[in-house]
Amino acid sequence: MKDVMETKPSSTEVQTGVRDTEALAKGLTEALADTYRLVFKTHAYHWNVTGPLFYSIHKLTEEQYQDMFGAADVLAERIRALGQLAPMQLSVITQSSEIEDLGDMPTTREMIQDLVGDHERMASRMHELVDLAGAHKDAVTDDLATSRAAFHEHAAWMLRAIVAD
Repeated sequence: MKDVMETKPSSTEVQTGVRDTEALAKGLTEALADTYRLVFKTHAYHWNVTGPLFYSIHKLTEEQYQDMFGAADVLAERIRALGQLAPMQLSVITQSSEIEDLGDMPTTREMIQDLVGDHERMASRMHELVDLAGAHKDAVTDDLATSRAAFHEHAAWMLRAIVAD
């Protein structure tokens, strides 16, 4: 009998009518990578924000990184439901993400503006994933990406309102 601890995850073929699960898993991996990078950045800004709006920004960013952390699990589990493997190396996350770090310690305004741009970028990538999912008859990924796009559009709006002149 095989040792149960020697079981190794592998890709499997699914028969749900979804076409080209590898392409969908790649798109979901990119969304997962962006999500993880933005979770970390949002959390770091949450820790380091200062100024008269500290409390409101601190609370808003906490709500946002908590939501995104939960979304990361949903994205990874969708990859697995499509019969593909979710990423297991941090290098895959960093290589698959379009979210970038700022060089120097930003001001509070720069933090917020940076997050606005990242959420807008994430919403755009989620819209692309919606299109990909539709082309491959994957209504579940379409629904997931639509929901995540709505979150990122809402987050960008909330943050943009803070730095509005």
